[in-house]
Amino acid sequence: MHSPAQRQLLAIEDDPILGTHLKCSLEARGFRVTLADDGNGGLALAEREPFDLILLDVLLPGLDGMELLRRLRGRRRTPVLMISALGDEAHRIQGFDSGADDYLPKPFSIAELEVRIAAILRRVAYERRPAANQVHGALHFDEQRSDLQHDGRWLGLTATEYRLLKVLHEARGEVLSKPFLYQQVLRRGHSQHDRSLDMHICNLRRKLARQQVGQLRLESVWGKGYLLEGLAD
Repeated sequence: MHSPAQRQLLAIEDDPILGTHLKCSLEARGFRVTLADDGNGGLALAEREPFDLILLDVLLPGLDGMELLRRLRGRRRTPVLMISALGDEAHRIQGFDSGADDYLPKPFSIAELEVRIAAILRRVAYERRPAANQVHGALHFDEQRSDLQHDGRWLGLTATEYRLLKVLHEARGEVLSKPFLYQQVLRRGHSQHDRSLDMHICNLRRKLARQQVGQLRLESVWGKGYLLEGLAD
């Protein structure tokens, strides 16, 4: 695992006070932080430089964070942690659906932000380890791309959605509890009011249905967790 001093972060935040606070606090923890204060400038930096992670505000001048993320995902898969005062469920779902890896509502503590950043960086390091691709009939799990191909078409999964599908697929036929999935997929503990996993499940179902992936069926088991059925070896 690389040390935080080797980690390059891009913070796209138009509030100069918060931006300075993020830069100073994270650099004090060993990260190197580049600041951008508008959407267009932030997108240009994100496309040009090899950042390890992007902190992205939603409400930005010039180009809002959601549109910035959608454009970025067409070119790069750099992990993105969205930070926004718009923290209701609809906005979080929109963020995940646009390709965010995590969503942190304002206000937040630097300690929580650091934990979220560390979890994303650990997950990225894990997923980039050399691994053989898995091919099952018309389905192709691509580790480097973090996506699933069905009949030659990519589903367009986020890295988190891909990891969730892989964990469920490796245990297909077995009910996996929410606490287990939070630890294995989101790399944090499960709390009663945290709906992040449910939103990822919802997005994953929608993408499977959109590409008509009939070999896989993602089921909810009331009071127990989630179950992936189908695709026998």
